[in-house]
Amino acid sequence: MSKFELKLPRMGESVAEATLTSWLKEVGDTIELDEAVFEIATDKVDSEVPSEVEGVLVEKLFDVDDIIKVGQTVAVIELNGVAVDTEVEKKEVVDPEVSKETVEAVEETIAIAKETVSTPVLDSSSSDRFYSPLVKNIAKEENISIAELDTIKGTGKEGRVTKNDILEYVANRKSSAGAARNTGQEKQPPIVSEPVIEPASTIAQAPITTSGADEVIEMTRMGKLIAKHMVDSVSTSAHVQSFIEVDVTNVVNWRNKMKDAFEKREGEKLTFTPIFMEAVAKALKNYPMMNISVDGDKVIKKKNINIGMAAALPDGNLIVPVIKNADRLNLVGMAQVVNDLANRARNNQLKPDEVQDGTYTVTNVGTFGSVFGTPIINQPQVGILALGAIRKIPSVIETSEGDFIGIRSKMYISHSYDHRVVNGALGSMFAKSVADYLEAWDVNREI
Repeated sequence: MSKFELKLPRMGESVAEATLTSWLKEVGDTIELDEAVFEIATDKVDSEVPSEVEGVLVEKLFDVDDIIKVGQTVAVIELNGVAVDTEVEKKEVVDPEVSKETVEAVEETIAIAKETVSTPVLDSSSSDRFYSPLVKNIAKEENISIAELDTIKGTGKEGRVTKNDILEYVANRKSSAGAARNTGQEKQPPIVSEPVIEPASTIAQAPITTSGADEVIEMTRMGKLIAKHMVDSVSTSAHVQSFIEVDVTNVVNWRNKMKDAFEKREGEKLTFTPIFMEAVAKALKNYPMMNISVDGDKVIKKKNINIGMAAALPDGNLIVPVIKNADRLNLVGMAQVVNDLANRARNNQLKPDEVQDGTYTVTNVGTFGSVFGTPIINQPQVGILALGAIRKIPSVIETSEGDFIGIRSKMYISHSYDHRVVNGALGSMFAKSVADYLEAWDVNREI
């Protein structure tokens, strides 16, 4: 019978590898055409990889939590007597879609796999816990016993110890041993009598105690990625905020007048989001130094205006799909793209390339009732705009006949920017540009 190699497909120009998060089929299972075989994750997007053929799964070449490069074979499927062009034989098969670098990476992976097979593996028969051959080999090389291995907290599926878990444990153990040796060599007391204050980053966090009534919830993979991304951003950029109040009465009245006809004609809902995105795109066009990234001592001025819009997921996490070339879209096109990305984000149907290459980000904190917020910059960008809730409030209205009090629809926009490269003048003028565009909205505008 013929065999078919199921490879990790291309998922966008900027995606070179993915993490295997789960197997949906086991060896011996029957697989239908287009049926999902395994799940992968790239940065923030989870995707299922379907089979291109019908048959039986006979071999799995990677474990959960392994990193797979685009073009590598992940599984082998035995066909039911049907020959295909990608038959697994002992001959070289040249795939024009796979680069030379990918082929070399595959060959390197095979070499490592062969070495792993031939290397004696730590006997874990005395443990009830599962360890992959790679983890057991590392444990053997580092003289880590099974009893010690059982104490390592795993971050993989069902608490499995991954390669990163054991390498981090080894690194911490070596640094602790080095510190102990240095302490033993220090026989003379320090001359300075003042207490030594350690930097906050070196002070160990006090252990958190739990009682029997407490619930311990494991962070999701996406939650861990977001947490790391936020901490890295705060430690990288000097965050500064500017706030401005915006009168959006004209926008609110115009949308209320147009939304029903728009939905009937275009088959799309007209929300406030595409209107705000249009205003941000115009501001980025006027202030291109907000559409930049920082690379060491260099500033990269982006040609394309790609606006990320933070979207809340049902599990409480956030994802940021990107509106590519937002400045080239009219309001109808903007509404279509915004609605499409938002719907597919909620249903976990985004493609990896659709959350890449953003140059600026907008988040709508007003959706949850917040008046304003202080968002964290989405690296490697230098700015992010938070949209507050729209509220009807009494306001002073200036006219040629005098001032009077009226009811106006107003909101706050909060602009967080990287003070390393964006000064207060630019950060404030950009936010004011967005506000001016919204306040000058033409109530007679046609779509």
